[in-house]
Amino acid sequence: MSALLPPPWLIRLAVAAVWLYEGLWCKLLDGDPRQLAIVEAVPGPGRGLRAIFLKALGAAEVGVAVWVVWGIAPVGAAAVQTALLISLNTGGIAWSRHLIPDPAGMVVKNAAFLVLVWVAAGLPPGWPG
Repeated sequence: MSALLPPPWLIRLAVAAVWLYEGLWCKLLDGDPRQLAIVEAVPGPGRGLRAIFLKALGAAEVGVAVWVVWGIAPVGAAAVQTALLISLNTGGIAWSRHLIPDPAGMVVKNAAFLVLVWVAAGLPPGWPG
């Protein structure tokens, strides 16, 4: 690794922190009520199921954070993160664009985040690394 790069554990921790914040704070602990409003704008099952979906998504995001920290199957983890972010961004823009303050900014930020995700995937496996 280049001497200019932060240590592998810090790169993994940065990626995991984003997933932990989004999953635990925003969804499981209702830290961002707009998240439920975005999910409720999606056509389909009733309101109760959408709230359950949001909690399940939050739990999955916390799981991704743990997966990233441990560095197990990093390429698989990066592929899952990529698919998840593309799905969430696509669904959010398709059904809830009016609730997202800056959809283009969201996409740009998530694209930059995915670069970091794939950098983390290229690190040696394991913790602390």
